[in-house]
Amino acid sequence: MGMFRAIDTSASGLTAERLRMDVISNNIANVNTTRTQDGEPFRRKMVIFESRNPRGSWWFQDRQKPQVPGTGVRVNAIMEDMAPFKMEYDPNHPDADSEGYVRRPNINIVHEMVDMITATRAYEANVTCINSAKDITNAALNIGGRG
Repeated sequence: MGMFRAIDTSASGLTAERLRMDVISNNIANVNTTRTQDGEPFRRKMVIFESRNPRGSWWFQDRQKPQVPGTGVRVNAIMEDMAPFKMEYDPNHPDADSEGYVRRPNINIVHEMVDMITATRAYEANVTCINSAKDITNAALNIGGRG
């Protein structure tokens, strides 16, 4: 029973981190998008995770009762970063204002790459957990078979 819970918990992390990597990739792809359908520059998007624990956060549970481990994560929302747009002087750009400034997306490539690395590492950690759960189960099944 515990093996399946561990795999399910790690699988939820895989799903969430894959979506996070997709959103980061979309941010990187739109780093130069100065005009979207609404006429604004592209806004950086962020993935917000939350616990799948149906009883809420362990922090708010009674400290005298046994703690229930979490059951994974899920995506709560994909939010837009409301940081201001970058202003760049480029009077020849078609989206330049009357003073020659272009509003650029609020995306920092270095920040996005760091986020991508952390999402990749979290993904790899969840794969390792699933493989470890499988190995432990196989070892437990083989205990009685050797003699």
